[in-house]
Amino acid sequence: MNTEHRPRSRRSAVTAMLLVAALACAGGAADAASGTAPLPGTATAGRLAAACAGTPTGFATVNALGQNGTTGGAGGPVVTVTTAAALKDYVGRAGPYVIQVSGRIQVSGMLTVVANKSILGVGTTSEITGGGLQLGSTTRPGNNVIIRNIRFTGASDDSISVTNKAHHVWIDHNDLSDGYDGLLDIKRESDFVTVSWNHFHHHSKSALLGHSDGYTADIGKLRVTYHHNFFDGTDQRHPRVRFADPVHVLNNYYRDNALYGVASTENAGVLVEGNYFENVAHPIYVGYDKSGPGRVVERNNRYVGSGTPQTAGTVVEPRTYYPYTVDDPATVPATVSAGAGVGKIGC
Repeated sequence: MNTEHRPRSRRSAVTAMLLVAALACAGGAADAASGTAPLPGTATAGRLAAACAGTPTGFATVNALGQNGTTGGAGGPVVTVTTAAALKDYVGRAGPYVIQVSGRIQVSGMLTVVANKSILGVGTTSEITGGGLQLGSTTRPGNNVIIRNIRFTGASDDSISVTNKAHHVWIDHNDLSDGYDGLLDIKRESDFVTVSWNHFHHHSKSALLGHSDGYTADIGKLRVTYHHNFFDGTDQRHPRVRFADPVHVLNNYYRDNALYGVASTENAGVLVEGNYFENVAHPIYVGYDKSGPGRVVERNNRYVGSGTPQTAGTVVEPRTYYPYTVDDPATVPATVSAGAGVGKIGC
């Protein structure tokens, strides 16, 4: 139960005001051919972004790697996209953009998202289906990206892939289901990520953290906070962790997870805190399948109709990076069921 300590990094500047400030660039007429429409005036644009503004908690707030927190597309134009071609165009453009996703967009394969983007669903019907979003490529980094309020369905690969050294990413209030591979994978030296208030369901492999047992370049990276997510009947990987230290799994709701809840492998360090496990036979594993054991500290969790968690070793304390509060785990089922997913943040 002991934890190691490192010097505290400064928290990020508040991002809400930055996001609102981005909206002065909106205006003009729709471009039907491209499927984009700049928002019709700064007042409307301001209301939309103000309604969807917020700040992350956790590793996405940390001042590191030349980035002071996660601001996404703040300071860039605000556009609304309604087609796959327009979405692909804007997520791949250089410079900051606030991209409003309107309605259901059918895509093919993985669309590459490059640095300084906010991708925000409008209302309760925004959906990306048939493919997914990949943050960054080997030549175009996907740093400082926000993805909020979007339903992801039927992806041909991952629904969201944070990869290729992407850092400072906030993935919040999305609904992810029925993909081919992972719903949300974070790998290949990515770092400083917060995954919050998402609803994962109707799928097996939910949230991988770490590319493979042999990809040791991930050592010292992959610092991720998972908080207030609803892992609803998904089988495994909530998350499955390799090498990362620390990973903070805070106030999540686990229900009817057939294989396991959290798995720490390959000397990863995971703090599992304030979560609620309901009908989960194996809430926490130390080591899994052919992967060597990791380290796990668990504290203040509830296990209802669930098995005994495995623990081992010590973990770096997340408070050395950022401040946070822990909700009473008894309140987590009601709070997370009501608050996770799309249509909950007023975009």
